[in-house]
Amino acid sequence: MKSIKTKKVTKINDKTVIATLDIGKNIQYGYFRAPNGNDVKPFAFYNSKKSYHEFWQKLCQFKDKERLEQIVIGFESTGPYAEPLFHFLRKKPVTLVQVNPVHTKRVKELTGNSPNKTDNKDPRVIADVISLGHALTLVVPEGPAAELRRLTQARERAITDRTAIINQLQHLIFVIFPEFLKVLKIATKTARYFIKHFTTPEKICALGLESVSQIVKKVSRGKLGQDRAQQLHEAARDSIGISEGKQSIVFEIEHLVSRIEAEDQFIDSLEKQMRDYLQQIPYSQNILSIKGLAEVTVAGLIGEVADFNKFDTISEVMKLAGLDLYEISSGNHRGQRRISKRGRPLMRKLLFFAAINAVKSKGIMHQKYHQMLDRGQLKMKALVAISRKLLGLIFAIVRDNTKYVENYSDNYHYKLAA
Repeated sequence: MKSIKTKKVTKINDKTVIATLDIGKNIQYGYFRAPNGNDVKPFAFYNSKKSYHEFWQKLCQFKDKERLEQIVIGFESTGPYAEPLFHFLRKKPVTLVQVNPVHTKRVKELTGNSPNKTDNKDPRVIADVISLGHALTLVVPEGPAAELRRLTQARERAITDRTAIINQLQHLIFVIFPEFLKVLKIATKTARYFIKHFTTPEKICALGLESVSQIVKKVSRGKLGQDRAQQLHEAARDSIGISEGKQSIVFEIEHLVSRIEAEDQFIDSLEKQMRDYLQQIPYSQNILSIKGLAEVTVAGLIGEVADFNKFDTISEVMKLAGLDLYEISSGNHRGQRRISKRGRPLMRKLLFFAAINAVKSKGIMHQKYHQMLDRGQLKMKALVAISRKLLGLIFAIVRDNTKYVENYSDNYHYKLAA
């Protein structure tokens, strides 16, 4: 069987100049090296159009002087500070690569046998890593995929902010009406309705049991009945919440409720845009044919990957997600296989929640999941394994330009028997 390995940058040939960048918020440091060892001392330049053009001209002059033909530009995987620069460089005739910060940290200590970190040393170390062939090609999202990445990240930030606000709201509710949280979960529509319109236990008592029952039944759409309404009314009547400074707390609660509603509206609008852009991705419908994968999840995965078609093997995509496996073994000791987590964390999160949905009673991975549990696999480990299987399935469907067929193997064997 043919061995499939993660695609890395091939060893730099004698016609390639290595240019590296140490990324900063205001100042970047550039460095050039030719295959014969000639180099340019690390130099600073700024985040401006003029500086970017000066960097490019300096690089072209060095390439011509050394009579080289190709340019590889590498940098560490960083946050947003590198984005304007690599969007400028991706339009140039260069190969963009990225280096794992863990690799540079380890190679750095080999250079001079010291953990010393300076702006002069870092670009040289990145060049050493690239020369060893440990850099990965950079896939930059374009068009709808770029929009999906931004929308997915914005949605994730909005959900984080909303969760923080809900936690603040819960703390304040506990001060004035601690029993409320025992009767209703604060994340439900029923709880939100009472918090917004009848914030204090006195207001709920003033409604009377019959009115509370009608509201509970209407807002919950019949999911909650008379018993829950009675519990809420009794809790309000016997509440031990404080009375001093209550109006000020209620004022803040009203503010938090309005913020939660605003975040909800923002998240809804983000998801609508995600669905719209998803329709513009040619292979999106192929992925959506997988039972249990929601549009928002698929949109997020495409945004994180940028373009599934740019990858040749599933191992490349696994590495991008940080779902590639490793083990630490020595002598007679055989270490456990674990995922590296050296990839895009949001991509792993999306796949993990997709796996939870896939292992439900009617999910496509339900049987496989329980087979893992029967073999003694821990639930968390089994869900991670299902995440890997889902990613492999998505990659295969996009690669083959096909759609998901449930029980494909059973149907295939049936046709062979016929």
